[in-house]
This record gives sequence, structure tokens and C-alpha cells, in this order.
Amino acid sequence: MKGAGAAGVGLVAGSIGGATAPTAVAAPSPLSPSRYARGDAGIPASSVDVGRMFPNLPPFAEASDTVRAALLEVGQQGGILDAQDDLAAGPKNLIVDPSVNGNSTSTNPYGTNPDNPTMTAGSTFVGQFTDHDITFDQISQLGVPQNPLISSNTRTPALDLDSVFGGGPGMRPDLYVDNADGSVGPKLKIGNGGVHEDVPRVPNGDGTYTALLGDPRNDENLIIAGLQCAHILFYNRVLDELENVDLRRFPSARGADPANLYVQFRIAREITLWHYEWLLVNEHLPQIASQQMVNDVLGRGNRFYLPPAGDAFMSIEFGAAAYRFGHSMVRPSYRANFTSGTGDRTNPTTDPFFALVFDKNEPHFSDPVSYDRDDLLGGYRAPRRYVGWPTFFDLGDGEVKNNKKVDTTISSVLFTLPMPAIAPHTQNSPTVLPQRNLLRQLTRGLPSGQAIARAMRAPRRSATDRAEIASVYSPFAASTPLWYYILAEAEAVTDSLNLGPVGGRIVTETLIGLLRADPTSYLSVYPRFQPFLGTDLQLGSNLNPNITGNRSYTRAHFLYYAGVVQPGTCR
Repeated sequence: MKGAGAAGVGLVAGSIGGATAPTAVAAPSPLSPSRYARGDAGIPASSVDVGRMFPNLPPFAEASDTVRAALLEVGQQGGILDAQDDLAAGPKNLIVDPSVNGNSTSTNPYGTNPDNPTMTAGSTFVGQFTDHDITFDQISQLGVPQNPLISSNTRTPALDLDSVFGGGPGMRPDLYVDNADGSVGPKLKIGNGGVHEDVPRVPNGDGTYTALLGDPRNDENLIIAGLQCAHILFYNRVLDELENVDLRRFPSARGADPANLYVQFRIAREITLWHYEWLLVNEHLPQIASQQMVNDVLGRGNRFYLPPAGDAFMSIEFGAAAYRFGHSMVRPSYRANFTSGTGDRTNPTTDPFFALVFDKNEPHFSDPVSYDRDDLLGGYRAPRRYVGWPTFFDLGDGEVKNNKKVDTTISSVLFTLPMPAIAPHTQNSPTVLPQRNLLRQLTRGLPSGQAIARAMRAPRRSATDRAEIASVYSPFAASTPLWYYILAEAEAVTDSLNLGPVGGRIVTETLIGLLRADPTSYLSVYPRFQPFLGTDLQLGSNLNPNITGNRSYTRAHFLYYAGVVQPGTCR
């Protein structure tokens, strides 16, 4: 646990603008169900809307100016959540220098922003990529209460990679390669930044480019753009090699004409999805929520996320709070690749590209000749902007790095988001990510962490675990914003290695529940499915034994089949 520092703060009444905070949070009535169908069950009238897992629990606090100010103070730059990383030390030192990388020291056994030994650096971006597959709120204003059951989610509530496929060539023909006769084919477009793959882009005529994506957020940073490319390349290779695949297990192939291009799209998409889904259940969820939690939900079923069959919805407890835990795992900087655009080599130390995730000192637009910048903000196509994956996933070559622990410490780069990383409809809201997360708790009328723990009959954390937030605003000790509660719970229960019982169950039940509600997912059709593409990858002998999750088939195998990693070669 972050421990000594948190406990030593004490439970004191905070003040906002000099005014003494009230001693208790009022329990406002739940949002009225009168405007939506089936509202008593927390289920929206349409699957394009979001719903609730706990519809009868009241919001954690009233949406008053006092509460908004308290949330902004909790999440402010330099505040209790800020790791206060020494960004001036530079991106490389923030990884390799023990004096500034946030790990434990003789005087601080926990550290200021410690690495998580059980996950790789890529786990963070898998979470972001998955989130972009199932949630996208393009309407809500931060800090303004809004009934979630009449709020649109512009992603489908299914793990169907609509962020990659865009609904298919009939809905998004601009994402697909044309056939020789000018008709739309089944193959997805892929770009090239001059050395390695890039998301497809079209020039705007002023030196800038617009990415062609099923979800524009998948060009937010270099790493997630790399994952987008990998899924495109994986699918395209499946399409090329369909005749070599045993298709008997796949419903899309049954009774279908394999010469039909749309049939080929459906089959290749299904094979890609089953590999993607299997990795979520067997690698990603065990890492972030524990194998025990995954086994419980798989074996005993869902208890709280219970959508009607074939009528899944996105739970607001997941989208606005629980799955945002991943922001605590973001490193301030990464080794993006090993060669900085100079070509593939065998030596991983020759010319690496180290960069901050976001650098507030970088201009929004760099010159149109190089079209580059020194951080990892997306949207730039310079030759060095590609991913060297051995840093992010374990290939057994000793190069993998960890992400940060799941705790109430957020890397400092996330307190100064560049404007392109912010949803356009909220650019007048704070640019500090923790503040944005906390305001969402008001926007969505989310219950407190304690209320959900009681509903789950999960252990509730002691006041000591929330002493830091109580030092800002004392009522938050008894009625804690759900996002903060989930981070504090992980500190107290799992030593910040993964989510605790409340956060872990919300996340696991939602993701597995979405798969169960989808009649075409591998869990619904053939739960014994085992991934088979990329299994010929020969991993090195230096695998990190602390990384959790299934190790027989990993994200590294997926990337190998996609053609973006090659053992023994650094790029």
C-alpha cells in the first residue's frame, strides 16, 4: 500500500476557497426513471444508450459548486493524485534512473510512482484499445448531471472491434481497399510512415493528415495507433490465408460461399475477434482483476451486470469509473522503439526513441516537412513514429518494461493534456485528466464506492485508506467518488498490483457479460476455443516470471502473426 504517506495525512475537514466543508454529504434521490423505459432495472431503452449496474443507489454527492470545487482540488496538478514526476530529468531517465523513476528507495519503500511487476507496459494500452471498442461519449458535459439512461454511447456495446472495422465495408467503405473494378473489397487499408506501418491517413493539403479510423481516438497516441495497425494487419493476413484455416468451428463459414468477398470479410473478422476476445479473458482480465475474479465470474456467472439476452448495454459504473483505473498505470515516458527510424537491427541499444507520453512544451503543430514531435501524441507520421513491441509485451528477450501500479498516484504528464487528446465537446472543461475523471462522477450521478461495496457485500475500506481525499474534503471519507475509491481499494487490498473486489468485479462482469450477451462471441459459440494463429512464435528464454495472465498464448503471439514483431530483430 502507498501506506505511510496516506495514513499520515489524517482525517481533517478540508476547505474550499476558505469555506469550511460540511460534515456530511447529503444523499440526493436517484435520477428520476420517468424518462426512460425499463429504468427501474437500470436498463436503457436502446443498446446505444448506457445503463446502470446499480440503478437504485443514489449519487455519491449533490452536484453543488462546493462539491465541484472539492473534486477539482482533489484532481489538480500538484495535488494529492499527482506523482510529481521529475519531467525535467528527461524521458529516458524517468525509466532507467532509480533516483527519478518513482520506484522504491531506502527512504521511501513504496516509491513515488512505482512500477507494477505483474504487468507489462503494453497492458495499459490494451485497456485503452478495449475501452475505445465499447465506449464513446460524444455528448456529456463534465460536471453537469445527466441521466445516463438517455445518454448515447456511439460505440456498440459489444467486443466487436467496430473501432477497427467501422461496421464493415458497407458502412465505412473509406476504410477498405478497392478492388480492381472499383468496388469495395474486404481488405482494410494500412498506412506507412516511411519505415514501418502507420494508420492510413489522407493529406489535408497543409502538411497535416487525417487518419482513416473506425474510432478517431485510436490515433490519440503512438502506442494505441500501433495496436490499431496490428489488428488491421492481423485481420488482413487472416484474409490472405483463409484457404489454409480449418473453418468448421466458425459460424460465419457454415453454408457460406467462400468465394464471396463479403463472406470472406465476415469469416476473417470472426477469426480475428475470437483471438482478440480470448486474450481479453485469458490474459488481460487476469492481469488487471486477478485470475480468481475471472474464474469466479466464468464459473458462477454474473451477479450485477445482467443485461437481457441479446440486449447488452454499456454500464456507466464501468465506463465512467471502474475502467478508468488504467490512467493510474500510465508511465510518464516510454521507449517507443529501438531504432528511431534508422532501420531494423539486432542491437536494441543503438538508437532508441524515448519520449514523454505528452509534453506540454511541444507545440500543437510541428513543421510540415518533418511532421514530427518529441512526445508520443498521435497524429504525426514521421519515419520514427512506430512501435518497437518488445518494450511493451514480453518476447523473452529481456527488453520488456512494466507499467505503473494501480494506485492513487497518477503520472504527471496526465495533468497537462494537449488539446488534441481531449474530446472536442469537452475542450472548455479542465485539461487535467484526474479532474475530468472526478467530474464524470457528478455527470453520471455515480454512487459512492462504499454504497457499491455494500450492495456487493464486498469488504469496505477503512477511513485510513481514504485519508488523503478526506484531507481535501472530509465528506469524501464516508462517500467516496467511485473512481477514487477503486484506486484506493487496489492499494489497500492488492498492494496496487490489480483491482480490488469492487473495481475488479465491475470490470470483469462487464467485459465477460458483453461476451456472453453476444451470440457470435467465442464464449457463446465455442468456449473451449484456443487461439491458433501465431503459435509458431519461439519466445526467448528470458521471460519475466512475474507477469500474470495466460502465458501459453499472449499478445506477443498475436503481434507476431500480424507481422509487427520478429524475434531477434529490433526495430
